[in-house]
Amino acid sequence: MGDAARQGNDLRDVASFNSITDKKERSVALFSEAGKVITGPRCMNCHPATRRPTQGDDLHPHNPPMFAHEGMGPAGLPCTTCHGAANVATGDPNVRSIPGDPHWALAPESMAWQGKTLGQICQQIKDRDRNGGRSLEAIREHMAEDHLVGWAWRPGPGRKPAPGTQEEFGRLVNAWIKTGAHCPA
Repeated sequence: MGDAARQGNDLRDVASFNSITDKKERSVALFSEAGKVITGPRCMNCHPATRRPTQGDDLHPHNPPMFAHEGMGPAGLPCTTCHGAANVATGDPNVRSIPGDPHWALAPESMAWQGKTLGQICQQIKDRDRNGGRSLEAIREHMAEDHLVGWAWRPGPGRKPAPGTQEEFGRLVNAWIKTGAHCPA
């Protein structure tokens, strides 16, 4: 992405939080910065409050209407019916591409984020009963290295990418964990 396209789409670097001397405050500030990605449409669309995915920067209902069945689309119509291993250009000016990834799917119901505060999402991310039993290190790995999460920075034509880069996001998440993984109020 060019400099002009990234303007206003950046994440603050981990080092910019070093002036916050209180470790807990720094941890909260780091997660709040990472929250620019977490609460953005590229993440929120796949972490819906219902089992119905949303689309676009405005989180409008998925079209065609979908309702997840056991996480992979309705019975007989899995997500992979339309969502393949990679983004596909459509040639339609209204729907310039169909997003894709080899592991395209909604987040588990226990990880629904829409309608929650950043503090509630933070607590949910840390809760092994709701995050798929993941340790903080596994959460870091998922956010910093997972190809499906990385799609947020390469969403295809017609979609604004998540702020910053997956690498920058991963460094923020790592620093948040190293400072105690404290959550905003």
